[in-house]
Amino acid sequence: MFRVAALLLAVAALPARAEDSVSIRKAILADRAQDERWLKSDPQSYLAAVARVDFGDKTTLSVGSGPDDDVRLQGLPARALRITARPDGFLTEAVAPDVAFTVGKSTAAAPTRSAATGPESLGVGRYRLRLSHQGYPAVIVFDPRSPRFKEYHGMRYFPVDLSYRFVVPLIPDTRGEKVAIRSTHSAQRQAERVGWFELSVHGTPARLSAMRLLEPGAGPDDLTILFRDETTGKESYSVGRYVDPVKRPDGRYVVDFNMAYNPACAFSPFYNCPIPPKENYLAVPIRAGAKDPRYHK
Repeated sequence: MFRVAALLLAVAALPARAEDSVSIRKAILADRAQDERWLKSDPQSYLAAVARVDFGDKTTLSVGSGPDDDVRLQGLPARALRITARPDGFLTEAVAPDVAFTVGKSTAAAPTRSAATGPESLGVGRYRLRLSHQGYPAVIVFDPRSPRFKEYHGMRYFPVDLSYRFVVPLIPDTRGEKVAIRSTHSAQRQAERVGWFELSVHGTPARLSAMRLLEPGAGPDDLTILFRDETTGKESYSVGRYVDPVKRPDGRYVVDFNMAYNPACAFSPFYNCPIPPKENYLAVPIRAGAKDPRYHK
């Protein structure tokens, strides 16, 4: 989900010395605790999301309290902001005379009336706006008064099991093949298959492709494994789960399924999540990482 501990996990290999195993377990549990705190109360928690407005055929959306505004926000003047989607990001402009907004997640950021950004978080009034691109631009609205915070019941995980932690080389896809990835809220999204990881899960061979989404805001090293396994739709979320491989100094990668996380759409209907490709359907159970959180179906 938020992968705070991923860099800590990258420094240890499996099998590990006893003290390494202890530190790895502690890092995983600390990461889970931080994720739960974030979900429970953060202004941009999945539970804080209250609306999504897609651009669709429009290039520009208006934000304000007016009856004709595309993104309706109480407490703002009508036509407070204008947000224009570009191929590589967004242009946000204040329209109403006394309105300004902040860029980024920091509440200490200086207000501005115009900003060209990539996918970004904006603050206006009591709200946060996430400018989401993904080739299908949208604005997601977060409200600190979201009624969904009352639904908080924690998160669910499999016990930490380091037999699901692997240190393996990436077998590169020398063709740099472009693939279309299905998504939960839009047409297909474009990705590049960077390569494959070959693993043995409790004696069963597995081959997983690592993808890089070809979208504004995605960096060249942002690799993700989108996967389904024999727990999918039973113990884990029905769409599938993700795990982010972490590159080590020796060039190999840590693929730790204890860090497998749910897509945002497992918590909220306001997100657009990539669906694992068929080549990453595993015929074995991966009883590690996040279980179905049972917030949203």
